Amino acid sequence: MVRSGRAVVIIGLALTPFVHRDLEGQAVANNPFQAIHGWEQMPEGMKIGVPSGVYPDPDGQHIWILSRCGANHCADSDQDPILKFDLEGNLVKSFGGSMFSFPHGFFLDHEGFLWVTEGAPAGDPREVEGLERGLGHQVFKLDQDGNVVMTLGEAGVSGYGPDHFNGPSGVVVASTGDIWVADGHRGGNNRIVKFSSEGEFLLEVGGGVDAVSGDPGRFNDPHDITMDSRGRVLVADRGNNRIQIFDQEGNLLKVWTQFGRPSVVFIDRNDVVFVGDGMSDENWNPGWERGIRIGDGETGWVTAFIPDSEAPIGTGVEFLGVDFDGNIYAGEVGRQRLVKYSRYRP
Repeated sequence: MVRSGRAVVIIGLALTPFVHRDLEGQAVANNPFQAIHGWEQMPEGMKIGVPSGVYPDPDGQHIWILSRCGANHCADSDQDPILKFDLEGNLVKSFGGSMFSFPHGFFLDHEGFLWVTEGAPAGDPREVEGLERGLGHQVFKLDQDGNVVMTLGEAGVSGYGPDHFNGPSGVVVASTGDIWVADGHRGGNNRIVKFSSEGEFLLEVGGGVDAVSGDPGRFNDPHDITMDSRGRVLVADRGNNRIQIFDQEGNLLKVWTQFGRPSVVFIDRNDVVFVGDGMSDENWNPGWERGIRIGDGETGWVTAFIPDSEAPIGTGVEFLGVDFDGNIYAGEVGRQRLVKYSRYRP
């Protein structure tokens, strides 16, 4: 961490194999959701592809989805990646065609601005597709008509420091306007960075030469970042199979290991935590089952589990969002689809 301050580390619920199996059995039994396929009504001849971000509109009547242009990238497409749906799945607005190459992180802030990150790290084949168009390694702030209000980072240039990113994977904005960025995707800078509302660099946590680390307060593929109602910053530290929680000064508060291998962490208005694990298997996270884990945002206690019951095709849920009625909209990468999970019992 760049700024001084002592980190308080609380390791939360580090599960033994026996305890994990017991909790997993309980969680599988407590699955109060049913899957709904084909909820989104796309225009004829179009499909959604990989949904890499989902966020409910404050009006409670619409859902914003960041898609990858009918596939798993947008580099060779002019399809709009930013999509606004009503709750029945009707597409009511779209924009952003030809603006992004590999859209990854997504957030809707308290003022109604949309934030998108370009998540392909240096050396990744998906970066090359963007570089050919001068795209990559940036964070965008847009209004709801698709106009760019602010950018962070330099287009098509990866790097480390206050002015550059390497495949930024997630973004969240505090009620104060401060901007937090997870930087970045596989092989990226392995740090989180805080900026002022005007884009001034304030601090970083992790990162540096040989940045990959499993030490507390450091990262291995920080894939997503979000914030709870108290302003605590939660990071899906995917490569380390954990969620790390920080205060606004970048001090480490807690480490949660009970959510599998988290690719995405979403917190609703009641501080309920929804975590997508689409990668656990015998190689990446032995003994854990893929799916969506739901828990208490204060204690970290897992209260429900939606298993990925289909045979794996690539990775599963890597992105998700939740509407104000508790319905989950999950983006699957391997199957390149959106699945809505509707609660059918309390």
